[in-house]
Amino acid sequence: MFKKQQVFSLFSMVAGVLCFLATQAHADELRVCAGENEMPFSNVKKEGFENALAEVIGQGLNKKVEFVFWKDPRYSVRDFLDKNKCDVVFGMDAADPRVLKTKPYFKSGYVFVTKEDREIDISSWNDEMLKAKSFRIGVLPDSPGKVMLLQINRFDDMFDYFAEIQGYKSTRNNYIRVEPSRLVNDVESQVLHAAELWAPEAARYVREAKTKLKMQLIKDDAKKSNGVKVPMHYDVVMGVRKGDTELQQALNKVIDDKKVEIEAVLKKEGIPLL
Repeated sequence: MFKKQQVFSLFSMVAGVLCFLATQAHADELRVCAGENEMPFSNVKKEGFENALAEVIGQGLNKKVEFVFWKDPRYSVRDFLDKNKCDVVFGMDAADPRVLKTKPYFKSGYVFVTKEDREIDISSWNDEMLKAKSFRIGVLPDSPGKVMLLQINRFDDMFDYFAEIQGYKSTRNNYIRVEPSRLVNDVESQVLHAAELWAPEAARYVREAKTKLKMQLIKDDAKKSNGVKVPMHYDVVMGVRKGDTELQQALNKVIDDKKVEIEAVLKKEGIPLL
């Protein structure tokens, strides 16, 4: 009879072999974790700019790109990347501790979106115009904008708007997708004076608006009342599983080699780069 230790060793060996075979089976593929309905980043129809960026990276690695789609971004690392269902996640914050990170492939920031003919000039959360209760500004749930509205005592003024765009549901322990296009449309229709959005999520809808809108990059000078910085500018990286230094190094090389093509995708999208 096998002893428990022998059985455990056998199972470990089999698991190792299966893991190796699974890795070999995907050796010619780059499996990209992507949102199935996260426009303008990605969707199942591959219409997002991150879908396009993945193809550029795949070409640089000489690998076929296969998208592995998730529904809830909160679990994209834990349930997909960490469980070896995919190999890389695009659009990650350089400070994210959950993954092994590549070098940044672009840098951008949050923007104020306004309607050009209203001649609203705001570029900082310190601008006095934002503090007026008559000035309607929309932000997405759980964003730096929400943090700053609390700091300038404007959150209560806009609470009804937040409730409406969230379908009157709580974001506590729930993922509630609010389309960035909703806020851009509300600026265009003058429901809002301005919207604060992450530039990459706003650019496409600003470009496609029927009336002329403008995006103003927000100065990186936002702070909480206790002096803690609230970043408005971010380096954007790709994330791979911790320990996968081989893929990390390969991606770093492709980021350098494909710099022109990467920037072309971002500029076509209309994303302001820092």
